[in-house]
Amino acid sequence: MSRPPCQDRAMASDAKRPSLPAEAVTYVTVSEAVSALRSSGVVAIPTDTVYGLAASAFDERAIARVYEIKGRDFDVALPVLLADAEDMERCAVSIPDLARGLAGRFWPGPLTIVVPKSNSMPDVLTAGMSTVGLRVPDHPVPRELSRLLGSPLTGTSANRSGMPSMRSASAVILELGSLLDGVVDGGDLLEAEPSTVVDVMVDPPRILRSGAVSAEELADAAGIEFSTA
Repeated sequence: MSRPPCQDRAMASDAKRPSLPAEAVTYVTVSEAVSALRSSGVVAIPTDTVYGLAASAFDERAIARVYEIKGRDFDVALPVLLADAEDMERCAVSIPDLARGLAGRFWPGPLTIVVPKSNSMPDVLTAGMSTVGLRVPDHPVPRELSRLLGSPLTGTSANRSGMPSMRSASAVILELGSLLDGVVDGGDLLEAEPSTVVDVMVDPPRILRSGAVSAEELADAAGIEFSTA
């Protein structure tokens, strides 16, 4: 039986892979990544921006590992990747109409929307805050992985905190391979701006981080101006 298209796209040929120590070579298929995440694993995956660290966003143990791998302070929340916009209902409550409108306009794509979190979101994920940042990436691997796992994913970049983001599976393996349960190889990613992050819980809504979606595009979609952090 042939692999699903997203798995074929995610896997590079062995001939193109660098020669790495055997203990560091942890390339996996999407289905193997699902199995790892079901056991509180952490895998690196390609996204529409950079390679990211994926764990189940409902799994506190796995989320703690993401923080440890990155060397990230636990008081900095992690964003969440969804398979589709409908999954927002599993992660958030009292979702503002503005959030739904922005999701309809820019998802899948590089816009992270901060909304009130549901009780299903662990405090370790959100650094104890009452909100969570959600996004549907414009890339088949994280969306298929989330769909097959039946859970949203952590959406932080696959790098040590404060270090440059990585755009190839080989770079991730060389830097973090021994700490991961696998790397899904999506090839070398094109240079891309990070996602824009917006908080729709304040009035006027606020751009917390500038990125691929401009303030002008947001204002055009929402019919109101956004403030900047």
